[in-house]
Amino acid sequence: MSNHPAAMPHGPIEEIADGVFWVQGSIQLAPGMRLSRNMVIVRSGNDLTVASPVRLSEDGETELEKLGSVRHAVKLGVFHGVDDAYYLERFGATYWALPDGARPQDPTPQQVLRPDSLPIPDAELFEYQDSKEKEGALLIRRAGGILISCDAVQNWPDTKGCSLPAKLAAHLIGFRRRRAQIGPPWLKKMTPDGGSLKADFERLAKLDFAHLIGAHGAPLRDTAREDLQATIEATF
Repeated sequence: MSNHPAAMPHGPIEEIADGVFWVQGSIQLAPGMRLSRNMVIVRSGNDLTVASPVRLSEDGETELEKLGSVRHAVKLGVFHGVDDAYYLERFGATYWALPDGARPQDPTPQQVLRPDSLPIPDAELFEYQDSKEKEGALLIRRAGGILISCDAVQNWPDTKGCSLPAKLAAHLIGFRRRRAQIGPPWLKKMTPDGGSLKADFERLAKLDFAHLIGAHGAPLRDTAREDLQATIEATF
């Protein structure tokens, strides 16, 4: 194997609903600053698609391979990608990203995410149109709709998986302000000067979904769309 970042502490793989799973991992941002981050796994037949890949321990990979064969790795957000190359080499996964959605340090995408070209048969693609950088989301049409987000929409019921400094930072930054929180640092970085991303989020909230899992925090079940609508009203 090439020189990839080591696996960081993570939790178990848990099923959200109907062949959609998540695992809470972590990333070391700075000394003492370990932040939780999530990977979503979608099973279609025996094929697995991982969104916002997180490298797992050997035991974690054993559990992952019990679910099926890792065929696809999906990059949804510009600020994630540290473990993408590992999944391509370790599992031979096909790498998907939005048009011009990969950074120079990311692997070269092998497939482009488009509304008519997705690795998951029962998925719908959402793309933010007004953000400075590329960001997307996937709606999985199962169990009333499961929205897979990256940094744009997160849900932090607690700060499990974070170091103490990161727990404090999560509170100060505003990640735990409300359910289905629009990520404050993401919003600041991605909003054009003098512009607004309200229209993008209003489009997102029109999708038919009940559940949410972002790239940080924990799943939000049953009320995700209503909670996002409330967040939009409070934010903009």
